[in-house]
Amino acid sequence: MGYKISDEMLGTFVPVLVYWLYSGIYVLLGSLEKYRLHSRKEEETKNLASKGTVVKGVLIQQVFQIVVAIILFKVVSKDEEINRASQPSLLLVVIQFVLAMFVLDTWQYFIHRYMHMNKFLYRHIHSKHHSLVVPFAYGALYNHPLEGLLLDTVGGALSFLISGMTPRTAIFFFSFATIKTVDDHCGLWLPGNPLHVFFNNNSAYHDVHHQLYGGKYNFSQPFFVVWDRILGTYMPYSLKKRKDGGLEARPVKE
Repeated sequence: MGYKISDEMLGTFVPVLVYWLYSGIYVLLGSLEKYRLHSRKEEETKNLASKGTVVKGVLIQQVFQIVVAIILFKVVSKDEEINRASQPSLLLVVIQFVLAMFVLDTWQYFIHRYMHMNKFLYRHIHSKHHSLVVPFAYGALYNHPLEGLLLDTVGGALSFLISGMTPRTAIFFFSFATIKTVDDHCGLWLPGNPLHVFFNNNSAYHDVHHQLYGGKYNFSQPFFVVWDRILGTYMPYSLKKRKDGGLEARPVKE
């Protein structure tokens, strides 16, 4: 009888694999200059962290992510066969997805915003992520290990626990959240991107936040812009052509 990989292990490692595979697609698409939100020259001159440093930083965070996921699944999961036999209905899965999205958005908005408001935390913790003034796909999770643990890993754990989703559902939820996070940082505006159709929180929206003029706005991530709108930190944008043929997101007044 062959070895079966548990839902818990898939929920732990699949999102990591998805991160690098999806990022790799955007690396290949990065040569499409007319869809870039910043030129390659800007990426090279404005970013303060090298590509190698970014890769190492992301891998460190993913190690923390894996360890916490393994512990979390050990604590909350019972017999694996029971879990497989008692999967919820599709309707309940959808409800759990939406609830988990709201929990993750809420947690990340307030922690993210506080890291900007608190000068100590910004200078010593969150500024590492903002060293990428020109975001790119595999830099989505490049940040200080403490921020990665608090913002992403703890936020993910809370969304899992509060929504009540099973480890099997978690495979799909965290893979989707990973895709969305990478997409928001990809630095590209590709025509027909379905994520831009369903979510106003997108690569251009988050790019505004990474610019000097947007540092006090667009804190929401990774799904909706609800908290930005409610609490007055929403900065709309318009896409304009750059002189070199690419695109840029410029802030506009509502």
